[in-house]
Amino acid sequence: MKGIFHFAEQARCIQFGLLATLLIPMSAWSVDVQRDDVRQFVNELALEYDFDPAFVEEVLAESEVQQSILDAISRPAERVKPWHEYRAIFITPERIRAGVKFFAEHKETLRKIEQDTGVPPSMILGIVGVESYFGRRTGNYRVVDALATLGFDYPPRAKFFRSELGHAFRLAREENMDLLELKGSYAGAMGPPQFIPSSYRNFAVDGNGDGQRDLLNNWHDILASIANYFAVHKWEGGAPVATLATVGENITKLPLNEGLKPDSTVGTLSDTGVFFPTDLDCDEVAGLWVLDGEDGDEYWVGFNNLYVITRYNRSVMYALAAWELGDSIVREANL
Repeated sequence: MKGIFHFAEQARCIQFGLLATLLIPMSAWSVDVQRDDVRQFVNELALEYDFDPAFVEEVLAESEVQQSILDAISRPAERVKPWHEYRAIFITPERIRAGVKFFAEHKETLRKIEQDTGVPPSMILGIVGVESYFGRRTGNYRVVDALATLGFDYPPRAKFFRSELGHAFRLAREENMDLLELKGSYAGAMGPPQFIPSSYRNFAVDGNGDGQRDLLNNWHDILASIANYFAVHKWEGGAPVATLATVGENITKLPLNEGLKPDSTVGTLSDTGVFFPTDLDCDEVAGLWVLDGEDGDEYWVGFNNLYVITRYNRSVMYALAAWELGDSIVREANL
């Protein structure tokens, strides 16, 4: 009887343990290479870009869908934090000091890049400072895991991330990289500039003439590639980015910008009762945004260069933070 009782107790424990395991959410699981959308992806790479299907399947089979990636993309800071909290993440004395030190180490390279592209050191410093704290934080997710997770198990943007996964395969082949070893952010962005694979392929440049485009370790390539990204997206050297504004008390409806691209002009905003300092002509493009400041609403007028920054990250808050950080670093360095 004792043996039977012991066996029954053991069986109940096993059943309870199995039930508990089933109730615990899985944190990661392998990509199912037999799924229809995965099969379609494999076939597209094989037919359109001459990849060996067996190789693509092997890489995907070694990839993991991760719940932490799905959680992270559902709550980016640009969407869940008000402006004053978002700004406080990046505009800190510590980050500015780190930027001043970084600027001193790379000043000659940055000045040369400005001569070649018109993109000032402040803008490049702002980007690399916000994106990766000057190379300190580049992400610990495998790029293939991030892009496979979002490409196959994140319906809202699956098409985009599946395309990026395809770019990642092509990038690894073109630049002789081991795709399974590439690390980056939860969204598959790589290196200090946090370029996604398509941006790496389309905008990376060889900054020091060694025949390679290394955005993971080579600061000449990294800084030149950020500048090239801005130049290609029509950065205007010497032109303003944004300015704080005030609005007239008699405005019944604020002429707020509906998207990221400025949809008004300097003259139209001024005539409507939006007051801001500028030397731009009345027909220059401009847009008005209202953000949650620490002491209430802040009214920001942005120009073409603000829109260019949002090509890097589609957020006005991001653009303002990167611009302010870069300007703060250069001002501090010149004191």
